[in-house]
Amino acid sequence: MAEKKVEQESRPDSNGMEKIVSLCKRRGFVFQGSEIYGGLAGIYDYGPNGVELLNNLKRLWWKANVYDKENYYGLDSGMFKHPKVWEASGHTSGFSDPLAECRECNTRIRVDKELEKVGVTADEKMSETEINQLFDAHREEIKCPKCGQKNFTPARAFNLLVKSNLGDFTSEGTEPVYLPGEACQGIYLNFKNVVDSMNPKIPFGIAQIGKAFRNEISPRNFLFRTREMEQADTQYFVKPNENKEAYELIKQDRWDWYLSIGIKEENLRWKQHENLVFYAKDAWDIEYNFPGGFDELEGIHDRSDYDLTQHMEYSGTDVRYTDPDNGEKYIPWILETSVGLGRMFMAVLSDAYHEDEVGGSQRTVLKLHKELAPYRVAVSPLLKNKPQLVEKAREVFAMLKKEFGNVAWDDNGNVGKRYRRQDEIGTPHCVTIDFDTLGEENPANKDTVTVRDRDTGEQVRVPVTDLIGYIQ
Repeated sequence: MAEKKVEQESRPDSNGMEKIVSLCKRRGFVFQGSEIYGGLAGIYDYGPNGVELLNNLKRLWWKANVYDKENYYGLDSGMFKHPKVWEASGHTSGFSDPLAECRECNTRIRVDKELEKVGVTADEKMSETEINQLFDAHREEIKCPKCGQKNFTPARAFNLLVKSNLGDFTSEGTEPVYLPGEACQGIYLNFKNVVDSMNPKIPFGIAQIGKAFRNEISPRNFLFRTREMEQADTQYFVKPNENKEAYELIKQDRWDWYLSIGIKEENLRWKQHENLVFYAKDAWDIEYNFPGGFDELEGIHDRSDYDLTQHMEYSGTDVRYTDPDNGEKYIPWILETSVGLGRMFMAVLSDAYHEDEVGGSQRTVLKLHKELAPYRVAVSPLLKNKPQLVEKAREVFAMLKKEFGNVAWDDNGNVGKRYRRQDEIGTPHCVTIDFDTLGEENPANKDTVTVRDRDTGEQVRVPVTDLIGYIQ
């Protein structure tokens, strides 16, 4: 019998982050890093279901940005880079946040974020003196998040690069080596290599998914701001001053992609950067309506020729592009898209999370796009202590697993509990092998199975021979 679904559902409210974090731990999506040792702030591990969702996001992103485009090339650059890379990119001198420390308990705060909480916006380009003037004017409104006191040190610039050790660079007096502050630098470093080996004609793009590390002062909001992250970046190279039309097309392409993976359009919005860095021509963020409100999901930036110019100057290598038609040499302009996969993961979970009523009871369900769900389908025998049901269910399971790969076997608890568990994981369909499948109670239903839809709770009989096509 089909479960009756009551048309009353809701997304997480402003306190819904706690529900999402709880679901992630309970259903194996995300765990606190080093949890058995008390955890490590800003570090998270993706569990069995989480890594499947994350990999599905990467796969769809890669398909959209490499396979579906004939003029984009993939790249996977090494994590460690020559120290001068970060000097050329401006990270060693300008990659910092304003930090202050509570004099009572030594808790560190990020001053610009604390000012935002009291309705004051600190410009990214403000000097340390200007930040402190703002901070001093609003000190009575800012409390230490740990002890509640208002006794802070002055704000100072805190560089976010994470230092490391590597070979000869550990020697005293040599330049320090860093973990990547952003993943995209590897694309700029390999621009000449890609041109020389692949002979692309401008305009063309390079895509990469890579790790980045930031020594965040105060990691916050679960996966939103972490110290270790993965970034999915594209860099599109165009002729100088031929940027505007391509930029608008890229913006629309990225917006449409989020809709294609099931994000609701009303939960997205554009925000233009008001204060651009000196080399940028334009910059927009796609913001998502997270449980705590709208915040940055992905950045789309018109960076002019700054990045390649800097690396040519610091490395002494000519990275100019030579037009194959007329021999013209120039440094291309770059149009960038950049998104943290943790934020993308959070947006997808937030959008899919619903609470409603099915079969007379409340449930939590992840209405994930079928291509994102950790499991495409779950298979169950009605009773696990009936060998003939289990044997038939195993046959169906093997058939579906060969076709879809990510198929769950679930015989734990009664059917209702299995459905609720798969709802929370986001499995689009559950297939149950019952006595009708064996033809014992109703010969007309022999070799048919019950297929239950996650979103509606509706159940239908489907012949085993038609099952793959039905799920597809």
